[in-house]
Amino acid sequence: MIRLFVRRDQTIKVVNIEDLSQKWKRPQEVLWIDIISPSEEELQWVSREFEVEFPSKQEMHEIEISSRYFEDEETITINAYFLITSEGETPYNETVTFILKKHHLITVRYKELDTFKELVKKLMMNPSAYLDGYYIFAGLLELRIGTDADTLETITREISKLGKIVFTGIDITEEILESISFYEEMNMTIRENLIDKQRILSSLLKSYKIPREVREELRIMIKDVNSLIEYTTFNFQRLDYLQNTFLGLLNIQQNQVIKIFTIMSVIFLPPTLIASIYGMNFEFMPELHWKYGYPFALLLMVISALIPLYIFKKKGWL
Repeated sequence: MIRLFVRRDQTIKVVNIEDLSQKWKRPQEVLWIDIISPSEEELQWVSREFEVEFPSKQEMHEIEISSRYFEDEETITINAYFLITSEGETPYNETVTFILKKHHLITVRYKELDTFKELVKKLMMNPSAYLDGYYIFAGLLELRIGTDADTLETITREISKLGKIVFTGIDITEEILESISFYEEMNMTIRENLIDKQRILSSLLKSYKIPREVREELRIMIKDVNSLIEYTTFNFQRLDYLQNTFLGLLNIQQNQVIKIFTIMSVIFLPPTLIASIYGMNFEFMPELHWKYGYPFALLLMVISALIPLYIFKKKGWL
């Protein structure tokens, strides 16, 4: 699907391109070409009408980190991560391609993203704030950074809840360790996303093509991104601390169980020894035919069990 955002009479109109045989006669009016899950024919149409080249979907995902930003005399090509946090799915980074050429912004994506929907609403409500494609691109980045900050805040809140459960020491189960691993993975994904934006913003600030007003916005954004990256480091430290605390409490619980079994083994060891001795049926055993031999053996076993129990209790081991 191809959507063109066209400026006409101080307003911005959305035009959906369905007939790929038509020619677009007023390219100077187009601010933003948004391409969603395109076919080969749709990419060829945009390439022909606006004189741009596109990477394939596979190239978008396989492109090296160092090559995610490319600039030549006419265009800036950016492959940026957008964090996907669908409910019930493991968070992952989806690559979106941005091409800035002259005053156009061209976006290629293979998923519906809330950031784009929010930007379209802002674009329609305040069209005068978006003079060209550079302003639209800055608006998308600003919204995305805000969403990443909200996601990071949610993770921090969940880590705090997890910490309260761990420190109570009441419900120490494997599910807690799984939760810690999940939030570590999610925090790592967000950090990777933010570092990607940091590299892109740094490269954009070096470009002479960026308008002065947009450049100032980018300076603020990179400060926000840097602070968010520091916050992910703080989250990693908290998760490491929680994991160490959890494992320590788990070891204490296991040691308590082992301690109980050890004490029970020591308590029953003397009675077992006595029972083994008197269980031998040798002919020359003094108590073999003794009338009170059986109750005497039972009494001896009880006394031998109570003595270590008394010693352990006196030492505070029970």
